[in-house]
Amino acid sequence: MPAELLKGAGRLSGLLEINNVLTTGGKLRSSFEQVLEILRNLEKISRGAIFVTNPLTGKFRVVASLGGGNVRTTENVVERVIDSGRPIVVPHTAQEPLLARYKRAGSGNQSFFCVPLMTGRKTFGAIEIEVSFLSERDYEEDLRFFEVIASMVGQALKVDRLVDSERQSLRDENLHLKEELRERYDFSQIIGTSGPIRSVYEQITQVARTNTTVLIRGESGTGKELIAHAIHYNSARARRPLIKVSCGALPDTLIESELFGYEKGAFTGADTRKKGRFELAEGGTLFLDEIGETNLATQVKLLRVLQEREFERVGGIDSIKANVRLVVATNKDLEQAILEGSFRADLHYRLNVFTIFIPPLRERRTDIMLLADHFLEKYSSEHGKKIKRISPPAIDMCMSYHWPGNVRELENTIERAVLVCEGNVIHGHHLPPTLQTAEATGTTPSLSLSEAVKSYEKDLIIDALKITRGNRARAATLLRSTERIVRYKVKQYDIDCSRFRT
Repeated sequence: MPAELLKGAGRLSGLLEINNVLTTGGKLRSSFEQVLEILRNLEKISRGAIFVTNPLTGKFRVVASLGGGNVRTTENVVERVIDSGRPIVVPHTAQEPLLARYKRAGSGNQSFFCVPLMTGRKTFGAIEIEVSFLSERDYEEDLRFFEVIASMVGQALKVDRLVDSERQSLRDENLHLKEELRERYDFSQIIGTSGPIRSVYEQITQVARTNTTVLIRGESGTGKELIAHAIHYNSARARRPLIKVSCGALPDTLIESELFGYEKGAFTGADTRKKGRFELAEGGTLFLDEIGETNLATQVKLLRVLQEREFERVGGIDSIKANVRLVVATNKDLEQAILEGSFRADLHYRLNVFTIFIPPLRERRTDIMLLADHFLEKYSSEHGKKIKRISPPAIDMCMSYHWPGNVRELENTIERAVLVCEGNVIHGHHLPPTLQTAEATGTTPSLSLSEAVKSYEKDLIIDALKITRGNRARAATLLRSTERIVRYKVKQYDIDCSRFRT
């Protein structure tokens, strides 16, 4: 076979090997060193180096070298190649003034190639290669070959930077979300100043930084999940996962496999192994809501996890260690469930290490308007409205209502009021009918229709005077009435305008 064909076949084989090295996904520095080693064996290069630019500063540095020597002796050449994006070829370094320093370093009888690492028009660095001087060497052909290698190296560098950028972006996003969650679920952000809720704050503070199992009890809608979040994000496990499971939403046939996972072939349809929630929560917190809805078989396994800190997947025989903090919640009377035989007493004793009782909203009435104002601000912003306050009659309706759905019902009520309100004040008629009935609020009408109309009219006038600091003319404008009528009504209802002027 002619020498040219042998050389061409060798270079194709070398390119394939270099491609395999650059696409294996290993560390880039190691891959670049392997590329130079391949060139040493293939092209008999005596020296080589790969320079990479810093995307922020534009400065370059050596990331891989071969053959020893001081690479700084050619920095001026490398800089020119990177800046111009064009290669430099020196057939005989001994005759090239550009490489005067290089010659003094003892490498004068060599041929020198410096090729930019490029993808498209973007330069990522340069590769320099030194081979023995041969008068019969085809420098154009050699340059084309080295340019192909430089292109492959440049592409690998580009992909690595894109992956690194994406990875950093994900890290930043993850950090941002974690901080957002921490702020969102900081127990100090739980709304309320009443005695019962202050007691809850104290209990969260006491238990959050421990690994103790916590049982959260309270009626539906009181905010048990919020308390669980607060415990997790204020614990030493905050950087690890918080996995939530609603036991009441899972059928008995699925809850065990969801919690503990299953092995391939454990049952029909189990085509692959699946991790359960306990494994997913490793090192973090597992929140089991509606724990009272679990069946007795699942309760036995939960008891074992709490006692021995290990479990097996469904269909498996290997024990798996569980480094998980358990936080559970229920609105069920567990003591009654024990008497009825639907809940194990021994599991209850294990769960009942530290119990937090969340008071219903009707027992913390002083918090109702704090919560209402919080939800008003939240949903006004969310829906792009400029609602400033809740009118006194609407406040009275909220304070009179017994709130069987607790905080969740209050939140839904305020959101609905924000949606239907067209002005900047929420009035009684913006609230749902359940709050407007005498039966619901315990406010059986004691006024006649005309008296009720007068009462509402008086409230509107007082609100307008508060805004205008007692100015009846401006109040009339707000009410879309005349000053004469407002003066008459002020006198009729015996309203003292002077008390609004301070």
